[in-house]
Amino acid sequence: MIDFFYAPTPNGWKAAIMLEECGLDYETRLMRLGEGDQFKPDFLNISPNAKMPAILDHDVDGDSISVFESGAILIYLAEKTGRFMPTDPIGRKETLEWLFWQTGNQGPMAGQLSHFVNYAPEDQRAYGQTRYAGEYDRNLGVLERRLKDRPYILGDEYSIADMIAFPWAFIAKPLGASLDDFPRIADWRGRIKTRPAVQAAINLHKDGQNQGRQNATNNNILFNQSAAHFKDTPE
Repeated sequence: MIDFFYAPTPNGWKAAIMLEECGLDYETRLMRLGEGDQFKPDFLNISPNAKMPAILDHDVDGDSISVFESGAILIYLAEKTGRFMPTDPIGRKETLEWLFWQTGNQGPMAGQLSHFVNYAPEDQRAYGQTRYAGEYDRNLGVLERRLKDRPYILGDEYSIADMIAFPWAFIAKPLGASLDDFPRIADWRGRIKTRPAVQAAINLHKDGQNQGRQNATNNNILFNQSAAHFKDTPE
């Protein structure tokens, strides 16, 4: 059994997709991020960065192992199950490259764009939205070029590289972006979103999506975080 610490966001979907694709037995621990569940001591012991997703795997030689950060979770589950990640040296290298690309580029830039589109004070959105819309577009260009001669990021086979990049491409329209100039991404997105495991993941606790209700003007737990959020938390 795996405890899955989750909220219905693109970052949460990454791990949810892998859990569903592998058919692993898991129990969802829904995180109330707007109420500060991520700063509770028990969760910080699992995810020191106070972010979801995270997992607690209770099926490891009679012991339990925690994993935080979406890229690390996908690698861990791929190695645990022997699925969705090449085992040859070149294939593994390329998988890690594209996971690091997503967690260092596509994901953060898309997340910042989402912040300025959906959550920032309206009178402070303009520069940030322009800046991160450009970065999001740049990353679409990177992915479009990669998909020039292949159906999936690593080639012919669907992998964790696709799972981790899909969520932030899936919500391009709500971010104010269009895939009209990126036909390969549109086709890739279409292939992935029809998978039953992907549909199950993006529908997991769908009714709990924030959709801008809690934002930078009305919730300082979810937004405007600083080191002060950790100072009163027992170690």
